[in-house]
Amino acid sequence: MAKHGTLVFVTLTAIVSMTSATTPVTFVFGDSLTDVGNNNYLQYSLAKSNYPWYGVDYEGGKATGRFTNGKTVGDILSSRLGIPSPPPYLSLSQNDDALLNGVNYASGGAGILNDTGLYFIQRLSFDDQITCFAKTRDRIKNKIGENATEQLLNNAIYLIGLGSNDYVNNFLQPFLADGQQYTPDEFLDLLISTLDQQFRKLHQLGARKIVFNGVGPLGCIPSQRVKSKKGVCLKRVNEWVQQFNSRVQKHLLFLNHRLPSAQLSFADSYPAVLDLIVNPTVYGFKISNTSCCNVDTSVGGLCLPNSKMCSNRKDYVFWDAFHPTEAANTILAERLFSMIFANSHSPATAPAPAPSRH
Repeated sequence: MAKHGTLVFVTLTAIVSMTSATTPVTFVFGDSLTDVGNNNYLQYSLAKSNYPWYGVDYEGGKATGRFTNGKTVGDILSSRLGIPSPPPYLSLSQNDDALLNGVNYASGGAGILNDTGLYFIQRLSFDDQITCFAKTRDRIKNKIGENATEQLLNNAIYLIGLGSNDYVNNFLQPFLADGQQYTPDEFLDLLISTLDQQFRKLHQLGARKIVFNGVGPLGCIPSQRVKSKKGVCLKRVNEWVQQFNSRVQKHLLFLNHRLPSAQLSFADSYPAVLDLIVNPTVYGFKISNTSCCNVDTSVGGLCLPNSKMCSNRKDYVFWDAFHPTEAANTILAERLFSMIFANSHSPATAPAPAPSRH
């Protein structure tokens, strides 16, 4: 299982090596797994985490809009790269100098498809996030000129993690049209064809070094387990996710041959997340089949203020029905970081190896 994780990092290692001499600029696109507060600025959004107990382990102990008890994988990766975690796009003014150092566009409830997460009222879909990036490009150009902007954007790293909501908050919801309208194969075709246009648009705007983080084993997250009579992982859902990951990986290779100077990489996080869930004790966890926060999966599965927290958050892989705890995010971020730098000549300090099974 572990070999899949290193297979796809040849291009990524080159990307990081080339940026290691300077402070890397990162642009983050994604959903609630990487949202650092954008949805707090969307007045009518129902996909928010700006209340206790979210942020209980974050600096200051207050909710920041992150859908976990502390830091996200993106936060931890940024720290390992020696840079601040990019700020939420919606928190920045038009002329903010922070735009030059990277921006986070991730939005809870977001999907590849525009109708994914429709019942959250407001969220930034991937298309919306790309539109925000285009505005960022214009603002940077007004600051430093066309040539310098092109150079900055060509050399930046683009971290993208989307697809989970397209299944959990779209295709797998029986009351939504897509689950009734498409077969699993047709839905997958729709996702890939939509992603194709989105990657091409990003390339047109100057993105070259793109890392797409694959979807994890959704069939094993608490919100899906409750649909099984015995509380086990939903095998069919995991099979769909693996098919999605495989198709995306192949399509990125295809685009690398079609788009000038494109360096698109696929980060296969599925095996690492699955191992964490199947073998929690190897990583120091005790419970991986339910969440630390006592959530009601019938009304969304978020950790509401009246929910009860577990006594030791480090014992749990999951914080709520969808999202990992900071402790789990730390393991996953370290695994991802170590794969990125496995064969790199970067001066960055190599992380301690994550536990592995033999």
